Amino acid sequence: MRTPSVPGDARFDPTLSAIMSERRQLTGLAYRLLGSLADAEDVAQEAYTRWYAMSPQQRAAIASPGAWLTKVAGRICLDLLGSARARRERYVGQWIPEPLPHHTDWVNGRPGSTTADPADRVTLAESITMAFLVVLESMTPAERVAFILHDVFQYPFADVAEIVGRSPAACRQLATSARRRIRAYEAPSTSASQRTAIVKDFKQAWEARDMATLVGLLDPDATAHTDGGGLVKAALEPVQGGERIARYLIAFSGTASDRALLVRTVNGQHGLLVQEDGVTTGVIAFGVSGDRIKHIWAVRNPEKLRPWMTAA
Repeated sequence: MRTPSVPGDARFDPTLSAIMSERRQLTGLAYRLLGSLADAEDVAQEAYTRWYAMSPQQRAAIASPGAWLTKVAGRICLDLLGSARARRERYVGQWIPEPLPHHTDWVNGRPGSTTADPADRVTLAESITMAFLVVLESMTPAERVAFILHDVFQYPFADVAEIVGRSPAACRQLATSARRRIRAYEAPSTSASQRTAIVKDFKQAWEARDMATLVGLLDPDATAHTDGGGLVKAALEPVQGGERIARYLIAFSGTASDRALLVRTVNGQHGLLVQEDGVTTGVIAFGVSGDRIKHIWAVRNPEKLRPWMTAA
């Protein structure tokens, strides 16, 4: 992660430490909104740039620097989301949010905040899973911003309204609409231990090229998405059906002389890291429904794997 270039020194600028402590929240917010770690870091950097572009007198007049930075970052993300759909229409193949390694610890929110109704809260861990991020992609930019700010980061709708540019009542409706999308997508709950066991069984079956076991672990209506970004080989369309996915995986496993599958935490849940000749070439996240795998998201685009080069 890049360190922002800011003038001054904490010894002479008493607000610097407080301002810099907001960076993790800004990055975490922007990642959830944009699905890209690189873009999220750029958003946080731009928010700091705008802060230090003001005069000391202007900065001193801001009662809550953290709230100001969040407002700026939220508006930047809203603008980026407006153009993201067009960019992704030009993307080669399937676009999948950038996967996060286990040691990414900046996905925090506002500790102790209780502004959201308990029924509307989404835990910080839930909000970075690949399944959750994929559902966010189906929302309008305004829905996404209102929902993440209120339900995840627990900002009151009055604050959200200033960022989205709509009334608090309208932002409440946006969050309600987003919640309906999330609930429609929710799969039957699976315990963390059961999920881990399924991923490990999948790994072993894939390594053994065990077609029958793979098919048994996959939901008959499972879907596999692969993101190569046009830079490496990947399926341009989703692979549908448990048996078809199993055949695809077994065919794919025969293309490398030295492939290793490693169980790693991907976006807060167990997934797989793929290495070929010691080089990370893919990260796989799973959506588990009951006792079977319902979704597979395999990211092979090397531009999205940079955080994993040192996370193996």
